[in-house]
Amino acid sequence: MNFNRTIIKSAAFSLLSLFSLTVNAQDKPVPQAPADQPLRSVELTVLDQVLSTPVVAPKADGYALYDSWNTTRAHCYSNTAKPDSFDIDLSNFHMPVASNRVSSNFGYRPRFRRMHKGIDISAAQGDTIYAAWDGKVRVVRFEANGYGNFVVIRHPNGLETIYGHMSKHLCATDQEVKAGDPIGLVGNTGRSFGAHLHFETRLLGECIDPALLFDFSGRKMQTDHFVYRRSDSVNGIIMARK
Repeated sequence: MNFNRTIIKSAAFSLLSLFSLTVNAQDKPVPQAPADQPLRSVELTVLDQVLSTPVVAPKADGYALYDSWNTTRAHCYSNTAKPDSFDIDLSNFHMPVASNRVSSNFGYRPRFRRMHKGIDISAAQGDTIYAAWDGKVRVVRFEANGYGNFVVIRHPNGLETIYGHMSKHLCATDQEVKAGDPIGLVGNTGRSFGAHLHFETRLLGECIDPALLFDFSGRKMQTDHFVYRRSDSVNGIIMARK
């Protein structure tokens, strides 16, 4: 019994010594009291604080998923390894345009015989387009046979958002933006048949159906967090849970 108490006291003083080194940033060892000496009340209080402090897991860093910063191509991740899973924090979202009328959903388009890898939101020519989250502008370009004038923003939550068919850019490559900052104006450039915003959500190039994340017509989130799982991806597209 006395042997067990000696072990417990030695472990307690070891914890206190470690705490003292951390708090005071000292390099020299802290003298330890004999194991059979009673703990003082102040030492017990400090020990209780150390033992009761919860261990908080570090917040997932979406920027750390990426190992490159390509400012000329929207799609540059074909050979990039994807995580098995990643938690995407969807908080602080801002509607990319004032309109909430979706004119074309994510998915296969029989008429064009190809996938539509985003959603189209109807809006008037010249309406302001806003950054969906805080982030950094990666691409600001024009693509005649595709997005027209478009912008790609990388966000700390791991997503990249693409805004296509703009009439005008209002941001620049490498610019830091906040959710709700103006980044462009609605237009009809590129492969487009009327003024609208083409909006995509991707993680390392994997297309995620925006409808899994937001209810645009209702102007509300589907969830606060969305867990990306590589097993859900079919040919780089995530449309629904299996």
